[in-house]
Amino acid sequence: MKLCQNKVVIVTGGAKGIGRAISEVLAHEGASVMIVDVLEPEGLETKELIRQSGGVADYIRCDITKANEVTAAVAATVSTYGQLDCLVNNAGIGVTGALVDMTEADFDRITAINLKGSFLFLQGAITEMTRQGSGGSIVNVASVGGLVGTPQYALYAMTKHGLIGLTKCAALEYARDNIRVNSVCPGPTLTPMLEEVARQQGLSDVDDLATQQRVPMGRLGRAAEVAEAVAWLCSDRASNTTGSNLLVDGGYTAQ
Repeated sequence: MKLCQNKVVIVTGGAKGIGRAISEVLAHEGASVMIVDVLEPEGLETKELIRQSGGVADYIRCDITKANEVTAAVAATVSTYGQLDCLVNNAGIGVTGALVDMTEADFDRITAINLKGSFLFLQGAITEMTRQGSGGSIVNVASVGGLVGTPQYALYAMTKHGLIGLTKCAALEYARDNIRVNSVCPGPTLTPMLEEVARQQGLSDVDDLATQQRVPMGRLGRAAEVAEAVAWLCSDRASNTTGSNLLVDGGYTAQ
């Protein structure tokens, strides 16, 4: 039997990058996936890629910072598939620069997406899972930036530290309801954004970025590797795992 057979999963930020990989791996493992993203063309493309490979997926456009749209997305998922078993809070952005150069608008934008959006979807998913009475699994995609500090990443690190704290509190609060809440922390991971960074720096091999970022395994992580960790946490094989933080970082935080 596949890892996530017959499970219904919402993946926020599922249109591209790590979110697309998570959506594809979950579908491959038997889940019905609702892709939630503001990027409509990419979201529809991800849906079609999954369907063409024999998986089950749909897409809904949703601004995760707006409570009414989050509520509608959860309701649409249950209407489409009949239940909600898992939530993957993957949507997030990065804002970099010197701390004193960050603006109030930068602060508001990154906290709205990286923290408020995850909070709203946690509320929506937990409410539905509690109503169903069958438990569920929630995975918050944090970052090694939620565990260690990095110059120029103050606002990003702040939100990812906060997301890990939110994970632990939610896990404790809803453990008796059999709702498991965990986080994953990717290290430097090969995404279109990092590929663009490599091009800007004139690197012929994107894995040269891993050397710059001191990754002990000597290469960037792959989005599919993060997705495999998420799929395990969503599955019943992780049935006694809650409040944990799973590192997928090539040894980065072991230094």
